[in-house]
Order: sequence, then C-alpha cells, then structure tokens
Amino acid sequence: MPVTKSWAASTGVVLSLTLGLALTGTAYAGEIPSNTEGGMEQSGGKDDTGIYAAARITYSGSVAPNGSSGNVTSADVNWTPPPCWYAPYLGAKDFKAKMSKDIERQLKTPGIGSTAGSALTELKRHYEAGYGWSDNPGYEDYNVDKDGEGMFWAGVENPNEPDALKRSSCNDLPFWVDNGEAPPPRYEEAITPQILAALAYQHMQLPDTEVTLAPEQTTKVNLPTWAWLDKAVFDEVQATAALNVPGFDLQATTTARPVSLTLEPGTEDAVTYPASGECVINGDGSIGEPYARGKANRTPPCGIKYLRSSGNGTYDLQATITWEISWTGTGGAGGDLPDGAFGSAQAVTVQEIQSINR
Repeated sequence: MPVTKSWAASTGVVLSLTLGLALTGTAYAGEIPSNTEGGMEQSGGKDDTGIYAAARITYSGSVAPNGSSGNVTSADVNWTPPPCWYAPYLGAKDFKAKMSKDIERQLKTPGIGSTAGSALTELKRHYEAGYGWSDNPGYEDYNVDKDGEGMFWAGVENPNEPDALKRSSCNDLPFWVDNGEAPPPRYEEAITPQILAALAYQHMQLPDTEVTLAPEQTTKVNLPTWAWLDKAVFDEVQATAALNVPGFDLQATTTARPVSLTLEPGTEDAVTYPASGECVINGDGSIGEPYARGKANRTPPCGIKYLRSSGNGTYDLQATITWEISWTGTGGAGGDLPDGAFGSAQAVTVQEIQSINR
C-alpha cells in the first residue's frame, strides 16, 4: 500500500515516526536561533547524532531575544503567524545518513507491530528503491547521485504556535527540490518571502516608549494633562528574517511605522483630548504637543483631564501606539501586514485640588 499522507494519517504510524525523526536534534531547517539585537550568523555543522541541517532562519534588527515572540499585538484578531512551513532540510548524503539510520533503528525495535513495520518498510522503499505514487515520485538511493544539486525539504513547526494540531499540520514526507527551483505548487506552506515577513512580524520587538506628561506623574483634578512623544523616540522599526542555503536564498524585512497614540486614563472619571483618545501623528513625525509656559489656558491636542482624585493610589494610564506594518522581500515581493499595537502603563497620581493659581 502506498505511503501517502492520508494513509499515514489513518494509520497514525509513519507520519509521526518519519517527521519526528526528520526534525529532531539540535537544529533543523527553520529553527529559531538564539539571537541578539543586530542578528546572528549561523551555519551547518554536527550535533550528537553526527549531523544537522545547514538551513536555518536567522533574525536581525529589532527582534526579541532567544527566539521568543515579540511584543506586537496584531490589530486583526483573525491574523496569526504561520504555524508551520516547509523548508530546506538536508542534502542527499546527509539525509540518507540520518533517515536510513533512524528507519533501521526503528525496524529493530522489540515488539514493533506489523502495521508500523510495514509502514517503515514502505518508507524505506520510497527513498531507496524508487517506490512512489501519484505526485510523490520515489527516490533511488536517497538521490545521492544528485548530492549538491538540491536538498530534501521537510515540515518545520513554529515553536511559538500554541495549537499543537496547527503546529504539526505540515506533515508531508520530506521531498526533494533542485537548486534554484521552487517546490511543487501543492506545498502551499513552502517557505516564501511572505512567510518570512510574517515570522519577522511575530518576533519583532517594538520600543517601550514612555509618553511625556505635563504635569509629570502627579496632576490635579480638572487640570488638563498634556501628553506627547518626540519624533526622536518615535520612529520606524525593522526586523528581518532570512534563509540562505545553496541554491535557495530568501529574505524579508518587516517595517513598523508609528501612526497614532491611544490614551486610556485608567478610570471612567476622566476625559481625553481628543475625545476619541486617539492622537494622530503630526507632520514632523511627533505626536501631541509639548507643554510650555503660556499654554495653561489652552486645551492640549493630546492629553487627559481627570475628574476625580486617585486617593491613596494611582491610575494606570495606558498609552498604546498603533504601528502600520509592511514588508519587502526577495525578488521585489512586498505588501502590507495587519497593523500592530504595543502599549505600556504609567502610574499617575491625581490630587484633589479644586482651585489652582497658574
């Protein structure tokens, strides 16, 4: 019986075994590396199994450390980063060394069932003896005679995807792709600049910008509090994701541009300026207007007026910046991604003083 994806799923044997084998180890195609601001160079090498993939996604720019998700929240609740993708894994000789060893080890496992044993035998024939089926041609001796002319691709799980079913949905058997060629169209999740852009979005780290207030920290009931951000601390941010292997070089840069600031006073006993609480960006790239002498009787273009004292505590003023996000990638590709948002809280003390000489 052919080892098709649907057959593997129905038996629950081959798919879990083969892709578990293909993608375990210290590193694999698309693995998110530890990195720091400014990026990291990575290359292939060996681990305790003797081999690992040279193909890894690397991140640079303003990204979260250690491969963790960044602090951007998508404005589109239906948008999520890719849970998995297909990417270059190993060259022919390296793939043979790893896959054949793993198949033989499992075939010798004590008590292996007939179904699992048959599945592994079919898998071995697929990569060694040209055994294939519709849209899935077999390979002779793991394509070793084409070593250096292409790579085997395999499914890669996004470790930051919380849904295990989605994370493991790229579960086709590893397949060969010649250098310079695109994967067959049926592999819709094959790595592309757009997928890299989405991953850069997922790992992007926006600056934790504190809004300048006047009065600072402590204000008075019924006294307008001015809020602003200077352009110098409120500029665009970029993150880049790249995949570079022989015959296949992709990258994408995701850019976040600030467009507005939304103020939430932390209490219903307050009014915002403007009434919507959304302060738009000025022509010079700043937001709001700094307070200065002579403006005491003016209404701030961006700010808050508290109507009740905070008592012995404080109000948590939430300042959320909305970022317009776009991307560009290899081959002139590009487009837009959902707006992102990131906010931070500032403690504001409001004192009960009704009459103030200014």
